[in-house]
Amino acid sequence: MNKKQFGCILALVLVLLCVSVLCNLALLAVRGSHVLGTAPLLTDRAPRFEETTVQDGSGPGKIAQVTLRGIITSSASGTLGETMVDDLKIQLHQAAMDKDVKAIVLYVDSPGGEVTASDMIYDAVCRARDRKPVVVYMGSLAASGGYYVSCGGSYLMADDTTLTGSIGVIIETLNYQSLMGKVGVDEVVFKSGQFKDMLSGARPMTDAEKAYVQNMVMQTYGKFVGIVARERKLPEAQLRAGIADGRVISGRDALGDKLIDGLGQIEDAYDKARELSGAQDAPVVRYETNFGFGKLLRLFTGRSEASKVEIELPGAITPRLEAGRLYLLPSFFAQ
Repeated sequence: MNKKQFGCILALVLVLLCVSVLCNLALLAVRGSHVLGTAPLLTDRAPRFEETTVQDGSGPGKIAQVTLRGIITSSASGTLGETMVDDLKIQLHQAAMDKDVKAIVLYVDSPGGEVTASDMIYDAVCRARDRKPVVVYMGSLAASGGYYVSCGGSYLMADDTTLTGSIGVIIETLNYQSLMGKVGVDEVVFKSGQFKDMLSGARPMTDAEKAYVQNMVMQTYGKFVGIVARERKLPEAQLRAGIADGRVISGRDALGDKLIDGLGQIEDAYDKARELSGAQDAPVVRYETNFGFGKLLRLFTGRSEASKVEIELPGAITPRLEAGRLYLLPSFFAQ
């Protein structure tokens, strides 16, 4: 590479970094920042998603489609919000506050994910439901955390081949003690309390640690089952003794077990939203963002610190499951 080529590449990198920093500063100015003392995320000054018509209609008002797709995690960057969780909250808030939106269709195609992230989205769905009907349509997969979120809807619909259910909580870690012994490596730990390194893979877990982690899992499971029982009006004891054992079931079986209200296609969900809201023949719009240069940069740029630019391609595209975190996921996704 000659000096001229190197200079051109260096100049391009500097331009990209400068534009990325400006984009991040602009997003912070629009969204507001607690650090700067400006308005919180969900206010009238919050960013708005653009609307694309997905089904025409001749009636007044509109039906808004919000999409939840992929693993639910606060580690994945958002397009307008800081994370994908923020994006869902912004979209639900936008639809709930828009007087022209008569009902919301939440399209869920997710295996679940982090417990707290799922709970935050569920809460946002419930708040939207308090203002107008929310019809949840489950795509190929709406299991565990995906079903957790779905429980916030006014009416739940799935295809008969949808995989849903998986009512349960999982936490995993790895034990590599034998491998370390084979290569002659020992771990030396100084800790302030007996549970500080309880998920260390360098040694077997003690009985006390196993009991502590299991209790934590069951507490979260209790909240999950409680939400299902309350939202679906089912006896909690019946759930615990039956389908709330982590199994994944089909949409047709979910209807028989009263985990959902109906079967159909996404178009049927649109019709149900029109029916529940009384907005017959209303068009359907989907929230999305234009794929601009700024969005392209955000796919490759970490935004955990406003003053720091990080290029991290794998983490930006594929959310990573982390050892030691509680997840609402089917077991085959947690391996």
